[in-house]
Parts: sequence; C-alpha cells; structure tokens
Amino acid sequence: MTTTPLRVAVVGAGPAGIYASDILARSGLDVSIDLIERLPAPFGLVRYGVAPDHPRIKQIIVALHKVLERGDIRLLADVDYGTDLTLEDLRQHYDAVIFATGAIRDAALRVPGVDLVGSYGAADFVSWYDGHPDVPRTWPLEAREVAVIGAGNVALDVARILAKHPEDLLPTEVPPNVYEGLLASPVTDVHVFARRGPAQVKFSPLELRELGHVPDVDVIVYPEDFDFDEGSMAAIHSSNQTKQVVKTLTDWTLKEPEDLTASRRIHLHFLQRPVEVLGEDGHVVGLRTERTALNGDGNVTGTGRTTDWPVQAVYRAVGYFGSPLPDLPFDEAGGVIPNREGRVVDEGGEPLPGLYTTGWIKRGPVGLIGHTKSDATETIAHLREDAEAELLPAATERDPQAVTKLLDERGVDAIEWSGWQLLDAYERALGEVQGRERVKVVPREEMVDVSLGRRG
Repeated sequence: MTTTPLRVAVVGAGPAGIYASDILARSGLDVSIDLIERLPAPFGLVRYGVAPDHPRIKQIIVALHKVLERGDIRLLADVDYGTDLTLEDLRQHYDAVIFATGAIRDAALRVPGVDLVGSYGAADFVSWYDGHPDVPRTWPLEAREVAVIGAGNVALDVARILAKHPEDLLPTEVPPNVYEGLLASPVTDVHVFARRGPAQVKFSPLELRELGHVPDVDVIVYPEDFDFDEGSMAAIHSSNQTKQVVKTLTDWTLKEPEDLTASRRIHLHFLQRPVEVLGEDGHVVGLRTERTALNGDGNVTGTGRTTDWPVQAVYRAVGYFGSPLPDLPFDEAGGVIPNREGRVVDEGGEPLPGLYTTGWIKRGPVGLIGHTKSDATETIAHLREDAEAELLPAATERDPQAVTKLLDERGVDAIEWSGWQLLDAYERALGEVQGRERVKVVPREEMVDVSLGRRG
C-alpha cells in the first residue's frame, strides 16, 4: 500500500459532492481530496435549484460553506469533466473518483403536444429564475393563463414564482434580469394539476402553507377534487406530513367566494391527468386532462371524462432526470449511473475499481438533503473498505499540483475556494447597496472574472 495520502476526486460540488467530501475527510483515512465542479461557483442545486424566496432552505449553503472553508478539501471549479479532464486523466491523478453530478434535466412527459411553443420544462425555468450561467437570460412570459403539471414542491415553486408580484421578490437574491422579465408578465391565473388525490401529493407542509401567504395571490381549491380512499386514509394516519398537507388543503375549501379578491390566482386541481397539450399554429392554446378516480390503494385509474383548460403556456414539473457522463456506463431508463450501493458497475454488474457515485445520479432525484448525507455515508464506507483491502487502482501522478499543472497547460483557469470567496463578497456588496443579502451574478464570464481577481 502507498504511504502517500489516498488521492480522491469528487466530481460535482453540490450537496452530494460536498457531503461525500466531508465524510471522506473525516473517515480516518489519510486522504487528499479535490472537489471538481463544472460551474464557476459551488453548491449545485442549493444555489441553482431553490427558489430565491426560500432563504430558509438556502441556509443549507451556510453548512456547506463551513465544510469547504476548513481548507482540507480543495475546490477546482469551472472545470468540466469530460472536456477539461477526462476519465483517463482522473485515473492518472487519483486513486478513486466519486461522481456526484446530480440530475438537472427535466424528466419526460409523454403526451401529444408536449413539444409545442409555450410548453416548458420546469427545470429550465428554475435555472432561469435562479440565474444559472448556462441558460438564456430571457424567458418568454407572455401567457395570462398557465398550467403547471406536477404534485411536488417544484410545481409549487414554479406556480408561486409565476403568480407572485415581482416587487415581493426584491428583498431576495433574485437577479435583475429575472425581476425585469417577471415584471412584464401578464399572468393572472396559474393552474396546478395533480393526477392523484390530496393525500398523495408530495408538497411539504411548510411550502404549501407559504403558498397561502403570497400577497395579492389567492389559492383556490375545488371540493369536487377531494376524494379519500382507504389508501388515502392510511397515508393520513401514518404520516404527520400528509395529515398537515390535507388539513391545509381542506381548510382552503372553506373559503367563501367573497374572500377571493386578489388580482392573481393559483388553482390547485387534483385527480386530473394530463393527456394532451393543445395547440394552434404550433403554439400552446390549452391543456386537456382526464378525470381520474382513486382505486382504493392511493393509485388512480382514468375515467374517460376529459376537460380542456384554456392556457397559453404549460410547465412540466414531473421530476428531474440524470445525464450520461463521458466514458461511464449509464442507465437510460433510470437516469442514473449503474451502481451497487455507490460502487459503479459495468453492464454485467461487476464493480469498476476506483469508481463510485452518490446523490441523485446514484439513486435518482428523490428525497431531501438528509437522504443525500446517508447516500454519501454508504458510498464512502465502500470506498474505505476498498482502500483498506488495497483494491483501488493506484494513481501514477500523486502530486496534488500535477492536476492543476495539467489544467494550466490546457488553458483552464480552475477557480479555487479563494476565488469563490471573491465572488461571494462581490455578490454581497452588490446586495448591500440595495439592502439585500446578495445580488447573484448571472453571466459566466463575469463570475469567472470576479473569481480570478480580474474584476472587483
């Protein structure tokens, strides 16, 4: 066994990658860790997937920040796996590689009309309003009536951001271009469609309650959409979270028409399955849904009764999906890297020595941040077992400076932790002028220039 520290690369500096790095750093192994991130800034979906008006969730960044500021994990941001560094490069410089690249694509919704102009993936919209540097800086907000398909928190986020008056976002870190875009939106009504009943939705109680406190936005539910079968009642009795969600929704059915005076409305529809996005001249003009009925176990069956809803835009919030990575096996059906408890496996199910995965690219885009920690713990336990059993293929270039020298030779300016600190301070200074915590920098070139000390 080598007497120099174990060299490990973690690809992806979101929560999954940072938790894996932290657990590995504290595992008792003598280890040298590089955290490789393709964006110029760390923190992944916490920075680019959480709505700007959810600062409580963004406080997760504080915990992640504390891990990286210790200094025992080296950040190499603005470095793209597969382009700037290949798998062969990583094999040469590291004994083990952990892939924590997450899931940023929209899962497919296979209904006719889904490709019409005005039909959007929620993940793309979230990236826009969160100021992701790799998406266009404008968004077509031309619809008065909008449909959002989905029954999770992302669907609620999309509906809320669309319906909320933009001035109510100003205290947040919302980028200026997003504020300007939302200011021009003519939206009056946002319809959220869930194919199952109120007891089956995946909204968190807090997120749902917050929806009811958006200024000048009414939340409207429909008593005819409320049905509870045996499976529903079992879910309510066994889960305090489900009980709270159902109570909030049920309370909203008691609103009187005279109480609904807001200029904008969010309508929550249950037991409605999307069957077609309706178009005219290539543009969205409506959504057709089929009424469903609960089966008794919480699942649903179509009834054949359809309704056409006049909307000019449709947002699909039916989940995220992983992307294949160069030179690695990929499960196209599950959107994950094939693995056994975090050990990457080949087509025959045999482990590929020294390759590991964690987070959503390991298990699919389900669960909360806490699940990501347990994921990482499992993966790191196997990496440690393999290291102690001397099963890891040894790197031939063990000097930590060798990989940064290679990047330099390729013209890649890796952004280290000190660079993120420059960008962090710059964004906070922009915010301070406006009485805000920060104003997020959106253009990639500006992010890089600030992080590398070219602008201040």
